Amino acid sequence: MSEKTTQDSSDQLPKEIRDLLKSSPFKTFFVPKSEKSSEEESDKGGEGHEETLKRIQGFNLKPREIRDYLDRFVIQQAEAKKVLSVAICDHYNHVRQCIENPSLREVDYAKQNILLLGPTGVGKTYLMRCIARLIGVPFVKADATKFSETGYVGGDVEDLVRDLVKAADGDVELAQYGIVYIDEIDKIASASAATGGGGRDVSGRGVQINLLKLMEETDVNLHSQTDLAAQMQAMMEMQRTGRSKKRTINTRHILFIVSGAFDRLSEQIKRRVQSGSIGFAAGAAAAKAADVRNDSDFLRLAQSRDIIDYGMEPEFVGRLPVRVACQALTAGDLEKILVTSEGSILSQYRADFAGYGIDFEITQPAVREIAAQAFCENTGARGLMTVLERVFRNFKFELPSTAVKTFRVDEETIAEPEKVLRALLKDNAQKQQEVLRADVEAFAQRFNQEFGFELAFDDGALDALIERSLAADKTIRALCEEKFRNFHHGLKLLVNDEGGEDARKFVITREVVENPDKAISRWVVERFKKTG
Repeated sequence: MSEKTTQDSSDQLPKEIRDLLKSSPFKTFFVPKSEKSSEEESDKGGEGHEETLKRIQGFNLKPREIRDYLDRFVIQQAEAKKVLSVAICDHYNHVRQCIENPSLREVDYAKQNILLLGPTGVGKTYLMRCIARLIGVPFVKADATKFSETGYVGGDVEDLVRDLVKAADGDVELAQYGIVYIDEIDKIASASAATGGGGRDVSGRGVQINLLKLMEETDVNLHSQTDLAAQMQAMMEMQRTGRSKKRTINTRHILFIVSGAFDRLSEQIKRRVQSGSIGFAAGAAAAKAADVRNDSDFLRLAQSRDIIDYGMEPEFVGRLPVRVACQALTAGDLEKILVTSEGSILSQYRADFAGYGIDFEITQPAVREIAAQAFCENTGARGLMTVLERVFRNFKFELPSTAVKTFRVDEETIAEPEKVLRALLKDNAQKQQEVLRADVEAFAQRFNQEFGFELAFDDGALDALIERSLAADKTIRALCEEKFRNFHHGLKLLVNDEGGEDARKFVITREVVENPDKAISRWVVERFKKTG
């Protein structure tokens, strides 16, 4: 079928169907050629492409400088920072050379794909987030658990590479030098090895096999087999030109970094090291385990055999030549995270309170106690948020509706947050009356803007509303909206066009607050008596 025939057939479609197609994912099939951008322009990118290439060509950071940048955000993990800094610099330098001399793209390049091991909450993912802010090449992150072997149920691992192209705004040339980060890689270990079960996790093994192809070198079709729109586009291309253009991206120069907690691997390594303490290897084994502080530290002694026995495919492990273990965090490390890290969760809580115009002072003993409790959570830095959420939960709920604009967090606050909050509210009770009065005035302004009636609350009405608000533990806004929900309907019966603005002003007393409907009825009766 020729291109003209295809265009004619599309013109013959009913207008409703053509409009539907234009608003659907398949609209590109029926848009005139003049309205489309060419594939060549898409492949080369636009101004953003040129800016990115200039940034890469101007890259001159050294590994120590990247390490220093990471130190601002991540506490400890010196070895992981060193490995990642070297890998990023090597990757950038390689990308720059390939851009300056395209012939180097075909030269064999041994990628330093990285495996990060370590318990949860030690900063593996956070390290990559910080690097993502720093780097200029396309970067994508995904959890290994979302992929399946076939891609029909769950994601297709090749979608990682397609996402790189999206991150590069469709620029295939730039995407082929990107970085892929895959977290939770230990969750796709074979079940028989990782859990001691008798079965075999076929899907996890299949995902590993599919991933190792990407990590070495393969051509990935930019259109997924499950992407219906892409398949239809390819079909239309075949109808127009008689051939289908297969767009692919090669993964030879894409850097892969994977990470996982590998929960039971440290126990496995510990058994191996301790069993080696008998015989000729006794001295070496003892030396290796001498400075191990806890079981998770055994991860730095991991060998390929240990990871394979855990349930990872030998070929997959072979594609990850660089391995580094992140150390478990101590209570002192967690204290440093709160105080010195630029990305501290404590800074986030300060920003949350600042949104309501509230600030707080925290003492050093309180920081130490938070760190100690977080350490007992056994979830690394994530334990800090668990503790802070427990401490600040009711503070964040209560204080935005009060007159409190500053408070102090000490050891007592960490130990008994409810008691400290009650005392804080009691000390500011007098100021709270002023806040509630302002809330009543704010309701009156909204009522006037929406319905055109001015409500003047006298002191008795204000006292009645404040009393009810405190007794019912309900905000002034909710209380007023409940009390005066239909009030404007009755007020319309009391005004006329000749009365002017004064006729639309009503004084609200305590009696009106206690029974608005009764007050409206009384006002209506009085009005008719005057006019009658």
